[in-house]
Amino acid sequence: MPRKGRIDYPGALHHVIIRGINRTRIFDDDKDREEFISRLEAGLTKTGLLCYAWALIPNHAHFLLRTGANPLTALMRSLLTGYAIYFNRRHKRVGYLFQSRYKSILCEEDEYLLQLIRYIHLNPLRAGLIQELGDLNTFPWSGHAVLVGKHEAEWQEVTTVLGRFGKTVRSARKKYIDFVKKGIPVGKRSDLTGGGLVRSLGGWQAVRRMQKGGERFRGDERILGNSDFVLNVLKTAEEKLSKQEKQRLTGWSLEKLLERVAKQYATKIENILRGEKNRSPSQARALFCWWATRELGYTLTKAGDFLNISHQAVSQARKRGEALLGRDNLQL
Repeated sequence: MPRKGRIDYPGALHHVIIRGINRTRIFDDDKDREEFISRLEAGLTKTGLLCYAWALIPNHAHFLLRTGANPLTALMRSLLTGYAIYFNRRHKRVGYLFQSRYKSILCEEDEYLLQLIRYIHLNPLRAGLIQELGDLNTFPWSGHAVLVGKHEAEWQEVTTVLGRFGKTVRSARKKYIDFVKKGIPVGKRSDLTGGGLVRSLGGWQAVRRMQKGGERFRGDERILGNSDFVLNVLKTAEEKLSKQEKQRLTGWSLEKLLERVAKQYATKIENILRGEKNRSPSQARALFCWWATRELGYTLTKAGDFLNISHQAVSQARKRGEALLGRDNLQL
């Protein structure tokens, strides 16, 4: 069965989990952890994503991230690829470091933001890296110590979290610590990591029928939230997919799309395929990349192979294509 695509949108809240392949360690010592955090900080600064919680365990790690103008993949792809290269070079190993692709669960904020922050920050305690909550206050490899003021990390979003607990920093930290303490007896929660949430319901129409029948559900493994939240997310995702499928079925092949953009910018197809840097071929190529990947649903690799450019070049070109759409009010 093909894997499901990620669901993302500006402002989405994601619980992200990375694991070492075959449960092997991805952090051997503090130097590895410092390297990873340095790359994470740089990535967050570059992409504008926000980090509310995080915890590094020897063979896995958790993060609670909010997307903005850039999607989750803008951070994770470069972060994990760059760190894997560093780790393999330093430890003289070859092959994959991480287990498959990272796991991301889109979460309903009102219901799960604080629960996820607590769950993620209690990971070192559950993993036996520390013995009691007091040790967590000074444990340097999770965001808990930052929230309680024992460790500094300018890249971690603290104000928003503490604002949920009190009007002053002092009172907020006290209530936050009490909240975390109450989560210790609960232990591991599979619902917060996606376990037990798989529901093969046949699309959002089936979900709606179940909802009308009074059946309550949580959604699929990519989403954590109540029925209304899951329903809205799935509906939006399916409508976008349906639009892509409809456009593909109406005959929008890559060849036809290439003819369309060449006509739009009065340039020859061969000029576009040769990668000429002149204004018209360059704009046509940018618009092609946007429409191919965002409107028709082709992958970056597929579009890149067609134009004989890399998928990174397609990603950069489609940003320019998006700007052209807004400027010229173009429609496919």
